[in-house]
Amino acid sequence: MTDISELRKNNSWLMVRAAVASLLVSFTLILIKGWAWYISGSVALLGSLMDSVMDMLASAMNFMAVRYAIVPADNEHRFGHGKAEAIAGLIQAMVITLSAIMVMVEAVKHLITPEPIQQTDIGIIVIVLSIALTMGLVGYQKYVVRKTSSVAISADSLHYAGDLLLNLAVLAALVLGGYLGLEIFDPIFGLGIGIYLLYNVYLIAKGSIDMLMDREMEESEREKIIEIVRGHPEVRGLHDMKTRRSGLDSFIQLHLELESDISLHKAHRISHEVEHELQKAFPDAELIIHMDPEDVVAKENVQFEIPE
Repeated sequence: MTDISELRKNNSWLMVRAAVASLLVSFTLILIKGWAWYISGSVALLGSLMDSVMDMLASAMNFMAVRYAIVPADNEHRFGHGKAEAIAGLIQAMVITLSAIMVMVEAVKHLITPEPIQQTDIGIIVIVLSIALTMGLVGYQKYVVRKTSSVAISADSLHYAGDLLLNLAVLAALVLGGYLGLEIFDPIFGLGIGIYLLYNVYLIAKGSIDMLMDREMEESEREKIIEIVRGHPEVRGLHDMKTRRSGLDSFIQLHLELESDISLHKAHRISHEVEHELQKAFPDAELIIHMDPEDVVAKENVQFEIPE
């Protein structure tokens, strides 16, 4: 139990540090992109700026959600506070939708009335710097997600990863518009950026809704659970397996099918051994295991199934 508590503590601090890093990077990007857009007038750069503003707001909400989500379970929240992450994800989705609409409206205006881009060199330098900062942040966030499976950090990482493509599009728009005189490409790229932001909204909202609706864990994880349980030589089968995730925590419950005439002590030992193996594979999981005699299971015609 001490190892599990220590793991949770380490993962909690990783999530908080990732949230803080996101805030610092987004604030820096707003400053440099705002200055570059002001002197260049690029719609694509405006789109990137608005995305960074939305990132800042979303990251601030993320930080608050993560701080709340890592609070351990209490008397009023027996399953913990992990779903705060999913709520933050949905708020992020709404914020990003607004930024996408703003960029697309501005892009349409410039499609109707194209305007030349000013100070192209400065704009390009700012975008290259933005790409470098974003790559560093995304790399760190992906490391944290691998360690913690955090939905909030994953959502944050997802749209920052999208920012890399967005910034490349802005770079192309600046080169085509500023150096080649093809101003029409600036609003076209801006429109494409708005569409890409809406796609990110779909991905973020889907992950958040899955958590709020208690979607089953991934099929590969469920199959691993089944493999571990059936791998015990004294287990005859299992049924009624249910799984879900909530922030840092996972919840796994199942019924073990055991020999009908064994003692309660032996049944307890088998259950404890199965629980120990599952806990090693899923250290963040809370396990609920019920034991059934196999003849009762057969009489009641309980069917073993993997939830779809």
